[in-house]
Amino acid sequence: MMTAPSAPKDNGSTVDHLTADLTGRRVHFVGIGGCGMSGLARMAKQHGAVCTGSDLAASDITNALLADGIDVALQQTADTLPADCELIVASAAIKPEHPELAEARRRNIPMLKYAKMLGELMRQRCGVAIAGTHGKSTTTSILSYILLQADLDPSFIVGANCAQLGGGARTGKAGDDGVLIAEACEYDRSFHNFNPRHAVILNVEADHLDMYSSLDEIVEAFAVFARKVPSASDGGSLLINHEMSERLTITAGLDCKIETLGFAYQADWRVGIKAGNVRLHHKDKIIADWHNPLPGEHMAYNAAAAAITAHRLGAPWPAITAAIESFQGLDRRMQVIGSKADVRIIDDYGHHPTEVDTTLRALRQHYQPNRLICVFQPHQHSRTRFLMQQFAASFSEADIVIVPDIYFVRDSDQERHAVTAADLVDRLRKQNVQAMHLYPFDAIVEQLDITARPGDLVVTMGAGDVWKVAHDFLAAPTPS
Repeated sequence: MMTAPSAPKDNGSTVDHLTADLTGRRVHFVGIGGCGMSGLARMAKQHGAVCTGSDLAASDITNALLADGIDVALQQTADTLPADCELIVASAAIKPEHPELAEARRRNIPMLKYAKMLGELMRQRCGVAIAGTHGKSTTTSILSYILLQADLDPSFIVGANCAQLGGGARTGKAGDDGVLIAEACEYDRSFHNFNPRHAVILNVEADHLDMYSSLDEIVEAFAVFARKVPSASDGGSLLINHEMSERLTITAGLDCKIETLGFAYQADWRVGIKAGNVRLHHKDKIIADWHNPLPGEHMAYNAAAAAITAHRLGAPWPAITAAIESFQGLDRRMQVIGSKADVRIIDDYGHHPTEVDTTLRALRQHYQPNRLICVFQPHQHSRTRFLMQQFAASFSEADIVIVPDIYFVRDSDQERHAVTAADLVDRLRKQNVQAMHLYPFDAIVEQLDITARPGDLVVTMGAGDVWKVAHDFLAAPTPS
């Protein structure tokens, strides 16, 4: 039986030698057209590397890379790999059998995954890693925006597009006094590759159960990540959610500076909210207040985590609060798409039960629509199956739920046949939620045209391509 090719692996001391000093090193980025990979290539170039890359199609990102002197091949074959290549960096989406990786193995060229390379670059700056099951992109974006507004010249890589940041990646000041901010994702334990001086753990919940066997295993992964933070004497700090029960397990034995953030009075940093106004307390002292620019307690919490970290990095409080109040959000995070016949249309990335529940509650409270219609696209069959009971309880704020087919990604064919969108609809109807399974997207748009009435709010939710429904519904002619 043929053995499948192994995933990209680093070559121990060879890779350590290559990344310790990138000056003159020939580094090739496979899948360079992504936001994170393009930002990583620019940072490597700033450290002296001679960078090239490949992707399958031209885009604004690849055009910008070419303008910045980074050669990009718009094909991915064995011949694409430069003859003088010394190191390969592969996007997490690149399969082991990819022709460039196969050629690299044939030529014995060291290979790194994206997260490992990002972690190595963190060693050469003041690394800041934002971890958690929810809120990473939003918190990373707000923190990056604050530091930009405070003229602190940060480098950052965000997993979503933010117009106010000029995209999702930026190369700022280098060196030990330069700041590099990045999301720290627990999937594939990729955040174990990071080397942050400052870390944030926003929350920990059961997710990615196609990779982790239990919540205990997820908590242990976060504990390993927390142990990557240096001691307090070396400037290391961890900001962690006060209310979650796993906090003490994660922080046990750490010698970095540990502070907690939450809504409880006992938290080191406490968030208070009243009528959209946020007040941040440290111990018993009021430190800052601002008007919450985005609806929801979770957004106030994320902004507070960003504010505390920004102050730790040197931003003054007046600049911090002014930046938060002017922050306009990022794509697919309660993003207002438009309105049509007095029906408001919003798109959101939420794909976990907690995200669904929190977002729907925030939308209900903020907009107070006549009816809240949610088009929810489940993401991954395994997530839907493992968390079915939680999903069934998370739509209580919705008046109508429309469920298209589950977005298929990463799972096996066996998993794909173990659960369907109709199973979720059946569970929702047992919870007395008006729900239906509709596919394709055109049928959903037609149903929305029939169903939505003035004063309603329609929100599309999910990590797949359900955003197309929001845009198509907005563009469709209003029925006469």
